[in-house]
Amino acid sequence: MKGIIFNVVEKAVVELLGTEAWEDLLEDADVVGDYTALGTYPDDELIALVVAAAERTGNDPADVQRLIGRNSLEYLVESIEEFVDRDAHVFEFLSSIHTIIHVEVKKLDPNSKPPDIEPNRVSDTELQLTYRSERGLSPLAEGLILGAGDLYETPLSVEALTASVDSAETVLSVRLI
Repeated sequence: MKGIIFNVVEKAVVELLGTEAWEDLLEDADVVGDYTALGTYPDDELIALVVAAAERTGNDPADVQRLIGRNSLEYLVESIEEFVDRDAHVFEFLSSIHTIIHVEVKKLDPNSKPPDIEPNRVSDTELQLTYRSERGLSPLAEGLILGAGDLYETPLSVEALTASVDSAETVLSVRLI
């Protein structure tokens, strides 16, 4: 996983809970935490941080992923601002993630493995996103989607319609509310 993801997660945790909470999570997860944006780190480190946060808060790991995702999107967009049209509709932004943003990520690091996100516009008020990733982090994707709604000042709901047993593919229904 790219270090930029760890960087934005750190910013979100520090913003929500403070620097000491981030340090505590690093210790609980038994990871060093010296992440550089272009570095590549084991997926297990992010999972360990999520598990540590879930244990500290008593929340379900999926809920922790959603919270982290929602609060990380703003920081992630800051790092790719030149590819984000802030005047677009939130559905346009979400539909562009794989064809624009992930393409740019692959240019920077051809070995990176961003998730595959396939949009399907169902109606003016619903977009379905098929999320494919062996990482099984669809709740994180749900949180990022909600963060996009916050960014575009458009209230959204997200519902997982289908999920494979290993969570490698999930269809997410994104609706305007």
